[in-house]
Amino acid sequence: MVLSIRNNSYSLLYQLLSEEKNVGLLRLVKREKPDIKDLVKKIGDTSRADAKLLEKLAAEDPTLNLHETRLPPGEVATRAAIASTKEKDLLSEKGDKLDLTLLITQFEALNYGWHLARVAGDYESQPNRARVLEAISDDLENLNRQLFALVLSKISSRP
Repeated sequence: MVLSIRNNSYSLLYQLLSEEKNVGLLRLVKREKPDIKDLVKKIGDTSRADAKLLEKLAAEDPTLNLHETRLPPGEVATRAAIASTKEKDLLSEKGDKLDLTLLITQFEALNYGWHLARVAGDYESQPNRARVLEAISDDLENLNRQLFALVLSKISSRP
């Protein structure tokens, strides 16, 4: 049971990081404000680096499966519907609506990832891997807090 929860948590975290590592590509088709663009790039770079860390851990331990999400079909379908809606919204919006949509989607992803890494660490029996998961959790929490501060500064600067 513990191994199943561990692999599931790692898999979900890896899936999230793999999706987030490409978030910066949005700048190729859309124009965000520079402060948002910089933070989104940082999120993508951090996600890419953290996904590579998980790949390294999995390469060192054949019992660690990064592709064992084991989600029920309803959850898989719901996630696909949410992803489709987010993609459509991000590609169709511009200006302040694009910025807000992007910031909200990133806030949700970072919050989920930060807590998911913590849970994976709770089920990790190897201290070195638990430290890696704690570092990933800290990375995502830090980015989440930066994002929150950015949103707050935008709200506070409004007349």
